[in-house]
Amino acid sequence: MAEPGRPQRLSQGIAGTWPTGRAATAGGFLPAGSGLSPAIIGALHEWARGEAGAGRLFPWVPVAFGCGIALYFTADHEPVQWVTITTAAVLALGAILLRRSRWFAAAIMIAAVAAGFAAATWKTARIAHHVLVKPLYSVSLSGFVETRDIRERTDRFVLRVTAMEAQRSDVTLDRVRLSVRKGTAPDVGSFVQLKARLMPPLSPLRPGSYDFSRDMFFQGIGASGFAMGAINVVAPPVSGGLQLRYAAIMQGLRDAIDARIRATLDGDNRAIATALLTGRRDAITTPVNDAMFISGLGHVLSISGYHMAVVAGVVFFAVRALLALIPGLAVGFPIKKWSAAAALVASAFYLLLSGAEVATQRSFFMTAVVLIAVIVDRRAITFRTLAVAALIVLAVAPEALVHPSFQMSFAATLGLVAMVQIGMPNLFASPDHSATARIALWGGREIAMLFMASMIAGLATTPYAAFHFHRVTPYGVLANLGAMPVVSALVMPAGLLGLLAAPFGLDAVFWWLMGIGIDWMILVTRWVAALPGAVGHVGAFGTAPLVAASLGLIVMGLLRTPLRWSGAFVLVAATIWGLSVRQPDILIAGDGQNVAVRGRDGQLHLIRMKKDNFLLKEWLAADADPRDAASASLGDGVSCDDAGCVTPLADGRMVALALRIDALADDCSRAALVVTARPAPPECTAMVVDRPRLVSQGALALTRRGDGFAIVSVRARGANRPWSPAAAGDGDFEGTLMPRSAALRAKDATPSEADLQAED
Repeated sequence: MAEPGRPQRLSQGIAGTWPTGRAATAGGFLPAGSGLSPAIIGALHEWARGEAGAGRLFPWVPVAFGCGIALYFTADHEPVQWVTITTAAVLALGAILLRRSRWFAAAIMIAAVAAGFAAATWKTARIAHHVLVKPLYSVSLSGFVETRDIRERTDRFVLRVTAMEAQRSDVTLDRVRLSVRKGTAPDVGSFVQLKARLMPPLSPLRPGSYDFSRDMFFQGIGASGFAMGAINVVAPPVSGGLQLRYAAIMQGLRDAIDARIRATLDGDNRAIATALLTGRRDAITTPVNDAMFISGLGHVLSISGYHMAVVAGVVFFAVRALLALIPGLAVGFPIKKWSAAAALVASAFYLLLSGAEVATQRSFFMTAVVLIAVIVDRRAITFRTLAVAALIVLAVAPEALVHPSFQMSFAATLGLVAMVQIGMPNLFASPDHSATARIALWGGREIAMLFMASMIAGLATTPYAAFHFHRVTPYGVLANLGAMPVVSALVMPAGLLGLLAAPFGLDAVFWWLMGIGIDWMILVTRWVAALPGAVGHVGAFGTAPLVAASLGLIVMGLLRTPLRWSGAFVLVAATIWGLSVRQPDILIAGDGQNVAVRGRDGQLHLIRMKKDNFLLKEWLAADADPRDAASASLGDGVSCDDAGCVTPLADGRMVALALRIDALADDCSRAALVVTARPAPPECTAMVVDRPRLVSQGALALTRRGDGFAIVSVRARGANRPWSPAAAGDGDFEGTLMPRSAALRAKDATPSEADLQAED
């Protein structure tokens, strides 16, 4: 069955389409003795044939491609590049040879999985660089400044390193990201010399949390840290290259735009206006930023599909309206195509101005495919368009698949495309002058569409917001209904007009108008964030429920027959699965300086030897705990002295954090579990998590299993990836902890090989 609005055509033997004959045969997928009535079996067969029709299976290709990328990121060590590429090529050739066979669909999907796996492997090999493993102090660095971020309290820049000197280390890094005092970051393109303290990229703060080191690796950054002392700008010994000159030009343009906005607006209004136009959003104050995400309007701050669509839409309709005023052009020339071309150019400029992050690239590719479809007289908004955009993004940046921005953007877009193609044809379809039609004349249709779009996009992104940020926004539809019409009709158009008027010095009025709209958006944001129950806290759950939820959303979005409702059952099952996940009883930071223990009240109690609010916020959010990181109740039940701290578990057993060697003897005899950043003595009778295990496995989550604990670690045994190299002397640690006395009794009860030989 062809897509709505497209003529049906024969597709056998045409590359990129699907056989409609034997390949579409669904018979045999249910056995004759399945117990279902012939009518039900017949309906299922008919629906399956419909789903296998021409053009229906192409949108599943990027799904299979993404599965290959996801499989790559689950590998314990780096795959062999030539093997993955050869395998993908062979499977692709096999799919081509089977294009007239009933197995073509299965063959192309397998080939797509292999292609995704190979693409991710190739991208990692192409950008391979060193990653810092141990902290370095007082490192001398020289290099070019590639990017600069203006933040609320500090500034940050990325340095392309040309020379690096560190005591007792010969490691060389390509790029480092450094924090400096606010207002002291050097200009993009400048060559600087400085001293810095460097730290390894931030690994996951708990098992299953987001891997920041992976993000930094794919950005080409091998370490982070902060500058020490003065930053000296000197003449470069070599040229920085065309790419650096381009970066300097674009940064200068962003700074100029920010300066023009700053002349009219200030505070959060200025920061949000700058974020919407240039993508630089780190200067927004924490209360407003938190309120934006709590209310469900956080997506406005990240340039994505919505912003790109508004820019393209405003330019398209403005250019078309201007051209339509000229009768000769309106009648004899394709002004619609010219308008689409102008919108494409404007979207490309917006992509470059905003920094071309992965989310913005995805948005641009999607918009570009839509505009090109208009230029070549094809339907613009289809599942095929979304599939092409997804394939382009994943081929260029395979790492985007595991980023929340990509997941949420495509989930929302999938829901909206499904609404356009499936739901909207039936919305207000009656041609009569009924009450529905009269309401539509007064804007009821637009309001209903906005409500539906907000609800569908919000529901589609909920699993990913719950997984990555451990919260849901129950009032997201309300916030979007209140703020987005103003953002679309006033804020973004005024910003675009401000950009056009700035070279002529006539931009102040447009920034003022933009500020009025932003004031309204902040007002709505704070009002919604203050409503009772505005934050829905969700405990952390693994990737398996998220994958199941993704499958349910994809099935509901891509299938056209009633079979799509099977996705709803999968989605409900995934929701129940995610909500039923048991949270760990003990969390241990990778450096052993912070330990959280679940007490009798069911809440986490913190043993903290080092202040790390970022870590604490993540732990509390993952536990669905609404307490603030500065809450005094976090330390309830914790007893500390100079030697260490102890706190009880729910069953009364004690957990000790030993800070000094002389504390280990007492802790080993009295505590059930001892955590120490030092090597524990071998005669310790308590269960021990010490430095060798933490160095090898990183942060740990412990769950009670009888008298012992089941352990889940950030780094699995034998894992060694480019962004998370295995530590030297990586130990072979078991996945459980048992009381040492019980382990010894079990060992004594088991006859050894020498005992058996003696008995013989």
